[in-house]
Amino acid sequence: MRIYLAGPEVFLADAEAVAAEKRAICAAHGLTGVFPLEPPPVPPDPAQPEWLRIYLGNEGHIRSCDALIANLTPFRGPSADAGTVYELGFMRALGRPVFGYSHVARRFGARTLAALGPTARRRADGAWEDDGGMAVEEFDLHDNLMLEGGIHASGGAFELEEVPAERRWRDLAAFTRCVAAAARVFRAAR
Repeated sequence: MRIYLAGPEVFLADAEAVAAEKRAICAAHGLTGVFPLEPPPVPPDPAQPEWLRIYLGNEGHIRSCDALIANLTPFRGPSADAGTVYELGFMRALGRPVFGYSHVARRFGARTLAALGPTARRRADGAWEDDGGMAVEEFDLHDNLMLEGGIHASGGAFELEEVPAERRWRDLAAFTRCVAAAARVFRAAR
């Protein structure tokens, strides 16, 4: 079974080294890890802009995979990487299992409030809102409810491992638990 390995690790200077470690973990569980930076199954037209070739290549990878594991560690703000979120939703829309993990234990609502700082205020009903009057989502989840809802609805699993900032993008303990969960799902489906 092929697993798409979504996450912001593609932005690391040593992204290929992280990809190799993730592929090895997948292989140890009888799965094939597919990293976004690999050549796509159908090469995009070289005349297209680079950003579009990357997008089409990643969608091609996702379509060629049986499941997805997403690194949902907060990225450049209180929430997960937007591209990773898109990929998770795309795989979920294909009806395939999605799994996720995070290396930050603090809940989404608390992270959002911290990012808003003193501009956050309480409404009369007790809910928090930003300076634009938009409510702050507080469901005691690790990220937006649509992400954890999609993981849950697909039969996937969400793993959490608090990791110090200096190892946040390279620690693979929670990822390994997601791979093991995916392998169990595929074995049970046979």
